[in-house]
Amino acid sequence: MTAPPRVLTVAGSDSGGGAGVQADLKTMLALGVHGMSVLTAVTAQNSLGVQGAWELPVEAVRAQYRSVVDDIGVQAVKTGMLASAELVETVAELIAGTDAPAVVDPVGVSKHGDALLAASALESVRTRLLPAATVATPNLDEVAQLTGVRVESERQLRQAAEAVLAYGPRWVVIKGGHLSGEAVDLLTDGSEEHWLRAPRHDNRHTHGTGCTLASAIASHLARGLAVPEAVAAAKEYVTGAIAAGFALGGGIGPVDHGWALSRARGDAPPKA
Repeated sequence: MTAPPRVLTVAGSDSGGGAGVQADLKTMLALGVHGMSVLTAVTAQNSLGVQGAWELPVEAVRAQYRSVVDDIGVQAVKTGMLASAELVETVAELIAGTDAPAVVDPVGVSKHGDALLAASALESVRTRLLPAATVATPNLDEVAQLTGVRVESERQLRQAAEAVLAYGPRWVVIKGGHLSGEAVDLLTDGSEEHWLRAPRHDNRHTHGTGCTLASAIASHLARGLAVPEAVAAAKEYVTGAIAAGFALGGGIGPVDHGWALSRARGDAPPKA
């Protein structure tokens, strides 16, 4: 049998299973690609927040990456939590040397506001990681952290995109989910623009949305879609996952990565 497209996530572990490598692998499975992982950090994390985080040694991250890429190969790479400047620079070097599209989610803080990237690593993200990205997927807090541009309305999304593109990614998706009204994102390479809109669902259980979107983009790129089509398909997938997000623990629950599979089986939607 022919192997499915292969996608590698380079990110931290979320022990609660809603974000990080766990969310990435669930997304990849749901979208029909073979997910592989390089752990960069381990977190103690649940629906209430991040109780602790420990980054892995650079040697361990490099060894995992080379082990997978040199033997199995990849059709796309996705990066998430990288924690330190040293890890950012190592991963940037690795993906720049890999002949596959790279989706960079410049994770700065968790859904609960916990820092997941050292302040000393921001310059490495700007000058080393973003230039290696096929698509960068910052949210509005990450845009402000990286560029100083603070977006308070939809019309400012273009300014945010220009500021991020100045650091060198081929495409950027500015995620406007924190704005009021429709959930609108702007995808652009500086010359063409795609405005992606979806209804806003009244569901607080949205843990893992950023990881899920970036992994979905990488999955669709691995399947051969062009960037605009891959991002549009990923937006549709994550919108469904948000709508089906469910309560877990005492805080913010995760999106439902298997929502489309459940629908295909005829399962009743989970109760939020």
